Formats: sequence, structure tokens, C-alpha cells
Amino acid sequence: MKHLLAQVSGAFAASQLFVGKAFAALSNPAPIPGLATDVDIKTAIVTIITKVLDFILIIAVLYVIIAGIRLIISGGDEGEKDKAKTTIIYVIAGIVIVLFARVIVTFVNNMF
Repeated sequence: MKHLLAQVSGAFAASQLFVGKAFAALSNPAPIPGLATDVDIKTAIVTIITKVLDFILIIAVLYVIIAGIRLIISGGDEGEKDKAKTTIIYVIAGIVIVLFARVIVTFVNNMF
């Protein structure tokens, strides 16, 4: 069974080596999903900025979750509670700033 699986996976991997040549041989190839075809620089920059802001928001939500867990497990220690609360406040302020940046990017993209 291992031998058959190795042969099948090897044949599949080898067949993928020739996909580029097959598409290059076509006179009018269909667009491949996931590849950029007619993207101007403005669209590319807006997409990159949007993705970066989305990533920052994901990281910020993770920080809020971690700070909430720290707040819960602080066990009554006032120092740890204060650290967790200030972390949550700073992260929420950061989330608001990132959301405003997202609004600005969308506004500028729609204006020009």
C-alpha cells in the first residue's frame, strides 16, 4: 500500500511540473483563479494596506483575549489586575485607531 501511495503521489507531483508549459502553449489561456491579471498600482496598494490592517486587528483581538485571561487568573493581585486593565485599554485604543485608518483608506480609495 505504501508503494502504491508513493507512486500515485509521485505521479501527481510530476504532473504539476508541466502545468506552466501547458498554459504557456495555449494561445488565449483562461485566467487562473487567484492570480492577478489586470491590477493597477492603486488597487494593489489598497489591498496590501487593507490586509495589513486586518492582520493588526487580529493581533489586537488576541491581545485583548490574553489580557482578559491575565485579568481572570490574577488571583486578586492588584498589580496584575492593573497591568491587564491598562493592556485592554491600550489595545482597544489601538483597535479604534486601526478602524479609523481603515475608514480613511476606504474613503481615499473611493474618492480617487
